[in-house]
Amino acid sequence: MAAFEWRGVNAAGRTVKGVRDAETRKALQIVLRREGVMVTEVLDESAAKKRKAREVDLKRFFRRTTLLDVAMMTRQLATLLGAGIPLVDALSALIDQLDDPDLKGALTQTRDRVNEGTSFGDALQAHPKIFSTLFVNMVAAGESSGTLEVVLTRLAEFLESQGKMRNKIIAAIAYPGFMAAIGVLVIGIMMTVVVPKVTAIYDSFNQSLPWYTNILIFVSDLLAGFWWLFLIVIVGSIEGFRRWRRTAEGRAKWDRFVLRVPIFGRLATMVAVSRFSRTLSTLLGSGVQILRAMEITGRVLGNTELTRIVDEARTSVREGESIAVPLKKSGRFPPIMIHMIAIGERSGQLEQMLEHVANAYDNQVDARLSALTALLEPVMIVFMGGFAGSIAFAILMPLLQMNEFF
Repeated sequence: MAAFEWRGVNAAGRTVKGVRDAETRKALQIVLRREGVMVTEVLDESAAKKRKAREVDLKRFFRRTTLLDVAMMTRQLATLLGAGIPLVDALSALIDQLDDPDLKGALTQTRDRVNEGTSFGDALQAHPKIFSTLFVNMVAAGESSGTLEVVLTRLAEFLESQGKMRNKIIAAIAYPGFMAAIGVLVIGIMMTVVVPKVTAIYDSFNQSLPWYTNILIFVSDLLAGFWWLFLIVIVGSIEGFRRWRRTAEGRAKWDRFVLRVPIFGRLATMVAVSRFSRTLSTLLGSGVQILRAMEITGRVLGNTELTRIVDEARTSVREGESIAVPLKKSGRFPPIMIHMIAIGERSGQLEQMLEHVANAYDNQVDARLSALTALLEPVMIVFMGGFAGSIAFAILMPLLQMNEFF
C-alpha cells in the first residue's frame, strides 16, 4: 500500500481533495469513481512533498512574517493558556491553523523542544528572525513568575501597537515615494523622448536660441546618449552609501545626522521616545529586571546615538543613580518625558509613567505624520508641475519669438 494525494470534482460540482492509501493509482481512481468523484490529479507521496515544498517557497517569496502576525499568534496562545490548555497542546493547536510557513516552522520546532523538556523561552531563542530578544526575555520572565498568560497578553498588545506604528510610517513614506518615482519617470521620458523630437525643428532655422533652451537641449542630449552612465552612477552611489552605512562609523554618523534633519529629525526622535517608553514599560511590567530591560530597550531603538545614551543611563542606574539624569544630560530626549520619568521613579510608578509617555508620543507621531503627508502632496505636485512647466516654457518660447519676428 502506498499513500497518494488526489484532487477531483464530486457529484455536486465542488472541488475536493485528500490523501488515501491504495495499491496503485488506477485502484485509487476506481475507488473514488465509485464514490462519485471524478479524479483530476493523483500524486504519490514524493511528488506531493515536492509540490508542497514549491508552494511553501513561493509563499515565503511573496509573504514575510510581520509583527502583526506574531502579535495575533501571541494573543491566541495567551487565550488558549487562559482556558487551561497545556502549553504543548496550545502550540499544536496554533500550528494547525497557521498559514505563514516561517512562523509555522518556528512554532513546530519550538513545540518539539518544549516537549523534550526545554523551557519555552529557551526554545524561542533558536528563531531570532521571528522572535526578538524582547519577546524571548518577556516569555522567560513570565515562565519564571508563573504569569505566562498575562505576559503574553501584554506582549501581544505591545507588538500590535508597534506593528500599527510601523505600518503608519511606511504608508506615510510610500505615498510621496511613489509620487516621486512617477514624477522622475515622466520627466525622464519627456527629456529623452519628447524634447529631442520637438527641438529637432529648430535645426531648420538659423535663429539663435535662448540660453535656457540651449541648456534644455544639452541636458536632453546628455540623458538620451548617456542614460546608462547615469544609471550606473545612481546604482553605484546607492550601493556605496549602503556599504558605508553598514560600518560602525558610517552608521553612527548617519544616525546623528538623521536626528538633526529639520522636521524629519523631530519625527524620528518622537518615534524613538515612544518606542523607548513603551518597550521599557512593557518589560518592567512583565517582571524583567531593570538593567536587562534597559539593555533590550536600547537595542530596539534603531539609532546608535540613542542606544549609546540609553547604555550610559543603564550604567548610571547600575551605580545607583536615576534614569532621568543621563537622559537629560544627552539633550536628545524631550524635557517633558524626562520630567515624567523622574516623577515615576520618585513615586514608584515608573511603569505607568512610561506608558503615559508612550501614548502621548504615539498621538503626536500620528498628528505629525498626517500633517507631513498632507503637506508633501501639494509640494510634490507643485514641484513636478513647475519642472514640467519649465520644460514646456523652454520649448515654446523660441517658437513664440520666431512668430513675433516673422
